[in-house]
Amino acid sequence: MLFLELFTSFFRIGILSFGGGYASLPLIEQQIINNRGWMTAQEFIDVLTISEMTPGAISINAATFVGTHMAGIPGALVATFGVVLPSLIIVLLLAMLYFKFQDIEMVQGVIQGLRPAVVALIATAGVTIFLTALFGSAEMPLNFANINFISLALIIGCLILFRTTKMGPVKVMLLSGLIGMVVYTI
Repeated sequence: MLFLELFTSFFRIGILSFGGGYASLPLIEQQIINNRGWMTAQEFIDVLTISEMTPGAISINAATFVGTHMAGIPGALVATFGVVLPSLIIVLLLAMLYFKFQDIEMVQGVIQGLRPAVVALIATAGVTIFLTALFGSAEMPLNFANINFISLALIIGCLILFRTTKMGPVKVMLLSGLIGMVVYTI
């Protein structure tokens, strides 16, 4: 039964994840935390952190980690297959249709109209992750007494590094992890 739940949950995520990996984060959060209760918000943020650090699409990495957490390697395979299968089918169909009808103005209008929705999905995921990192939860109303100033300092430091240096994401994440390890073990 668990394997079927893993497959259907991640198939649902895969079929509704328009806009790429980051746009799928609210869907993954809804399935993993709210609907299934497989992880806490903090565990989910940890999975996202590891998923971001490893090569590959974040939704596939998250499916693999959640599947492993729930049912070991077989669970990882089932969850990963569930999240990939809809994309495989949809991309094959859309590629055939797009190349056949790409010059039609209405097709271009649909693509232009989808862009703002994708930006909103990504922003929603970003806000949820930001609030959870700072307050331990994204639930409203926020309790400003619970703000994590170390996380705030790390977020600001990483933003400055990304915007002012040519330091890559892997180096910034490793540096942030190293600082976190030092600060939180002291």
